[in-house]
Amino acid sequence: MTAITPPDAHLVEEAEDPTLIRAKIIAETARISWLELQKFYAAGNVISVEPVADLIEVAFAFSQDNKAQVADWLSQGSIRRTTEQQAQQWYQAKTELWAVVISPWILVQDKPLTEQLN
Repeated sequence: MTAITPPDAHLVEEAEDPTLIRAKIIAETARISWLELQKFYAAGNVISVEPVADLIEVAFAFSQDNKAQVADWLSQGSIRRTTEQQAQQWYQAKTELWAVVISPWILVQDKPLTEQLN
């Protein structure tokens, strides 16, 4: 059995640096077909982010468990659980979405490739 060693202290401090967290989120954000997200949608783990919102900022708020900011976005309609109607439209169109995982959530955004992701 292999022993598990604790991370170096400087790595733990770096992981908490907001700049590094944002950089990690950006690095892990990619385009994915809605068809590949079906099982996560069925489990209730997909959150839709409106195209006018900044997907990286939303993901960062989720990663920091910023309940007040998330509640504000929910009340504004900037984010929401993906609806059955939206899921069906994306399925039929075989839509590719921007996505990032902030466990247990998968945040998705329907934003064309011609628009830049911040």
